[in-house]
Amino acid sequence: MPPSIKEIEKTACQIRKEIVKMTTKAQSGHPGGSLSAIDIVACLFMAEMKHDPKNPGWEERDRFVLSKGHASPALYGILAFEGYFPKEELMTFRQLGSRLQGHPERLMLPGVEITTGSLGQGLSVANGMALGLKLRGLGSRVYCLIGDGEMQEGQVWEAIQSAGHRGTDNLCAILDRNRLQIDGKVEDIKKEEPIVEKLSAFGWNAVRIDGHHYKAILDALRVARETKGKPTFIVADTVKGKGVSFMENNVDFHGKAATDEECRKALEELDGRLEMIEKGN
Repeated sequence: MPPSIKEIEKTACQIRKEIVKMTTKAQSGHPGGSLSAIDIVACLFMAEMKHDPKNPGWEERDRFVLSKGHASPALYGILAFEGYFPKEELMTFRQLGSRLQGHPERLMLPGVEITTGSLGQGLSVANGMALGLKLRGLGSRVYCLIGDGEMQEGQVWEAIQSAGHRGTDNLCAILDRNRLQIDGKVEDIKKEEPIVEKLSAFGWNAVRIDGHHYKAILDALRVARETKGKPTFIVADTVKGKGVSFMENNVDFHGKAATDEECRKALEELDGRLEMIEKGN
């Protein structure tokens, strides 16, 4: 039985709390882009992807590639809540000897498909995974989450061209379009719009959604699964730091952790949101 939207939203909010806590404890990490991506990641792991925490190497599983590897707190959060490792381990984030380093490492943690962090490489890896699965006759799908600052990398567009040419329809890329990167506004660094039209021109089924609207996310993932003959690219408009008022649309929190006092305020806000979710608001 798939989870309800309320259950997904509640889990995403709980993981938001963990993202804030783990980065604050480490006084390091990237809370902003992790908070913008967690609704998408939660929908994928909880409602769309075939995967088994008890058997992470299951051959017929769907694969998730976190190309924007600096958003590892979001990935670690969902993996812990899905049962890949104990939730208590989240508080070891970026500690010496921890399995939960700043960027995910495939050989260290179950559920991590590929080591990422050097931006621009994830979609190329996802292409290879998707083609390999097709050649083996498996029905598994590959999902790749990309940052919009990362879209400025030339290798991303080579991968976009390749997948569009090959019609790799078991591949779905998702753009976390929060419009901020470490240097400021994405459009001030290098203009990307009209992004949907560009992707369509490269042979993709390109759709645009609200990346914090759960039904829209789930509907887009369903469309991606049902689309044949071409890969799907979901452009998800999101808010950097979503869920914490003083982090939202604040580029300072791209790669800066909250202070202890800011953490307390953030957790109060998120606890209030959890109460509202429970009440159905």
